[in-house]
Amino acid sequence: MSDYAELLKQQKENFLSGATKSVSYRKEQLKKLKQLLKENEEALTDAVHMDFKKPPFETFGTEIGLVIGEINYALKNLDEWVKPEKVPTSIVNFPSDNYILKEPYGTALIISPWNYPIQLTLLPLVGALAAGNTAFIKPSELTPHTSGALSDLMALYFPQDLVTVTEGGVETSSELLAMDFDYIFFTGSTRVGKIIMQSAAARLIPVTLELGGKTPCIVDETAELEISAKRIAWGKFVNAGQTCVAPDYLLVHPSIKEELVGYLKTAVHSLYGDDPEQSEDYSRIIDQNHFQRLTPLIENGDLVLGGQTNAATNYIAPTIIDNITWDDPVMQDEVFGPILPILTYSDLQEAVTQIRKAPRPLALYVFTSEDDTEKFFLENVSFGGGAINDTIAHLGNHHLSFGGVGTSGFGSYHGKASFDSFSHQKSIMKKNFLVDIPIRYAPYEGKMKWLKTIFR
Repeated sequence: MSDYAELLKQQKENFLSGATKSVSYRKEQLKKLKQLLKENEEALTDAVHMDFKKPPFETFGTEIGLVIGEINYALKNLDEWVKPEKVPTSIVNFPSDNYILKEPYGTALIISPWNYPIQLTLLPLVGALAAGNTAFIKPSELTPHTSGALSDLMALYFPQDLVTVTEGGVETSSELLAMDFDYIFFTGSTRVGKIIMQSAAARLIPVTLELGGKTPCIVDETAELEISAKRIAWGKFVNAGQTCVAPDYLLVHPSIKEELVGYLKTAVHSLYGDDPEQSEDYSRIIDQNHFQRLTPLIENGDLVLGGQTNAATNYIAPTIIDNITWDDPVMQDEVFGPILPILTYSDLQEAVTQIRKAPRPLALYVFTSEDDTEKFFLENVSFGGGAINDTIAHLGNHHLSFGGVGTSGFGSYHGKASFDSFSHQKSIMKKNFLVDIPIRYAPYEGKMKWLKTIFR
């Protein structure tokens, strides 16, 4: 029996003991997680910076602070979330009481990616602990400093039969996926998501898949261009574009393209200065493989901003490319880097038709002052979630669930949705012994007309 198998056995025994189910225990664990983040903020921030030069402000704002906010929200609402949910009865079961119980699945496997190595590891953990599960965490091998720090810290704050962090690469993931977890939560690429799904299907393990896709960002002729450009540039180039919901490409009305490009240049300059390579506020590409994947994409179209690279430090400047076609390499897969191609559309239907040719994306953004334009895209394009006149900021609202559709994933989390994802809904009907309506019992002669009356 491998160490992983023994640890899983311990977690399952812990769960079956009932220790994790009391609300007070769950709150205690959430408070420990918050304590871990607050007491080790500097160490975690330094670890992320060592992995890919992510600025401390972004690490706190998009990772540590976001998780703390999620913990606070769960602590505030957990008493309400765990209550049995009363629902009406149906006429065929009258009289009866009906309700839904929320129970934890058991031991959850959380496989997290490298691009937001704290947030995308710990946000699912908040949901798992709030719902009363134990958790087995496999962070990314591409962020060894952060993964190592999380492994060490979790071992200090949590017993291994409640939370375990296992480092390693593909071989480790494969070994874990062959084990009998009760739930799997995966964040990463669509390609790997399919592998996770196949493995889980063999043992009928429920899963949540948080994947990606080519997120469109539409700008029409009524948008306030200066503000739009600032919000687009921030959403695209934060974390050097390595964000699953970053604008993947711009789809712009031709009448405002030139003006928008000018504002985008100004916005990037205000964010990162004349030379973004010298900016302390701009991240690096995670590794050489991703650097080599991205750099050929700069050769598409006409370069209007950026394009500078440094292989020694995995640096790619914030880059904007014009005169792109739908057939160019940069439009074939999710960019997942600081390269922003620009395309144009002649009318709304053309824009929707082009967007629909790609798999359904994780997000979509529309910049417009027209309610009809907003409504047209929301009603005619299928996507996970998004924003009107902003980018990526919808992730920061606990009241909005976050998840994909189609190849961008399924299942959702954030806020109460995290608790729901890691909870099985157990439906219960309760009857008393005082009334027993005889119509359902044989013999059935003469009862059909009464049965049909009930269902009409």
